[in-house]
Amino acid sequence: MIPQEIIRRKRDGDELDAAEISSFVAALAAGRLSEGQIGAFAMAVWFKGMSRAETVALTLAMADSGDRLRWADIDRPIADKHSTGGVGDNVSLMLAPIAAACGLAVPMISGRGLGHTGGTLDKLESIPGYMITPDADLFHKVVKEAGCAIIGQTGTLAPADGRLYAVRDVTATVDSIPLITASILSKKLAAGLETLVLDVKVGNGAFMADRGQAEILAQSLVEVANGAGVKTSALITDMNQPLADSAGNAVEMRNCLDFLAGRKRDTRLDIVVFAFAAEMLVKSGVAASPDEAEGMARQALSSGKAAEVFARMVSMLGGPADLIENPNRYLARAPVEKPVPAARSGWLSACDARGVGVSVIDLGGGRRHPADRIDHRVGFSELLPLGTRVTAGEPIALVHAADEAAAERAATALATHYRITDDRPELTPVIAGLI
Repeated sequence: MIPQEIIRRKRDGDELDAAEISSFVAALAAGRLSEGQIGAFAMAVWFKGMSRAETVALTLAMADSGDRLRWADIDRPIADKHSTGGVGDNVSLMLAPIAAACGLAVPMISGRGLGHTGGTLDKLESIPGYMITPDADLFHKVVKEAGCAIIGQTGTLAPADGRLYAVRDVTATVDSIPLITASILSKKLAAGLETLVLDVKVGNGAFMADRGQAEILAQSLVEVANGAGVKTSALITDMNQPLADSAGNAVEMRNCLDFLAGRKRDTRLDIVVFAFAAEMLVKSGVAASPDEAEGMARQALSSGKAAEVFARMVSMLGGPADLIENPNRYLARAPVEKPVPAARSGWLSACDARGVGVSVIDLGGGRRHPADRIDHRVGFSELLPLGTRVTAGEPIALVHAADEAAAERAATALATHYRITDDRPELTPVIAGLI
């Protein structure tokens, strides 16, 4: 296999056969390709696309590039959820323990931030001691005993995707439907899932800003996953503003802990968490209807069972056992916190969610290069939702920054990402469809 020939054929719009794709992925996993070759291949796919057959071949090749997990000794349905990426999207952190508290086993293989979107692993790394890449035995033990484990790709689980994922992040090739499909599903197939629910974001803060494109991506994911034997559905959700009232790493982790402990509720986040919990429970056969499933999920949260599951998972993976009770003891805070004043009185009517995500990166909370280190302390909290009436000078968010200059820049930038109007806006529903 000559890599540049495969790159050339895809660049020219030719359809690659399964053997060509398999050989390219094998070289990728073995480290025989340069970052330039990987980036060129990703860009060729971005421009020329892939047929459904090519996408299936790429997905299966990446899933087979490493180990496949087995859960024969666990008598719970094996289920998971995955998001295509958004801003202030920490749903997985609450959903996994809620689903586990309702009787599912959730081996969640998550990723780092891509482009302007946050990454679940980056948020978890704000917890001192938390191991995002445990060995296979510990991963299995945590899923079996705690009910869920949220980790990253190990070196033996879909290793080809791990390298491609990092290069896509810095080569403007994230928003390719075939590459997104193969990346998400290769990890999920390797994880040995029985049921999968997908969160396909749409809006200015999503990789798919167009509703039609989001539906195409959702259909691609659902068809490929179901074709591979995993019962799969997708919810299309709105990403025209941050989902939670926080965007960053430690700030979103603090939001998650407050949610699980019952110290706060966030309307949009609440809607999405319970919609996905219901879909997972019904798809897995644990509940007979969405209403029954949502009731089970809400009971798991209000009773404290979900918080107990999360605490056990964190403890078993090396984190502090009392994290939920004492988040401020463990989650580092930025040295500078600065309110962002509303420029005028009126209604918060629109948000550039992508701009908010980029501002988090500018603060140091994301990566421009694969090797960049993240400052987990920085970001935004207390973001007001669209449809809120504000007066001039009233804070619409709080910046968390490493120094005064960075805080000032971020506050100025964030103010430009929100539009304030005299008229109350008509808001789009947070859940836009089901496939």
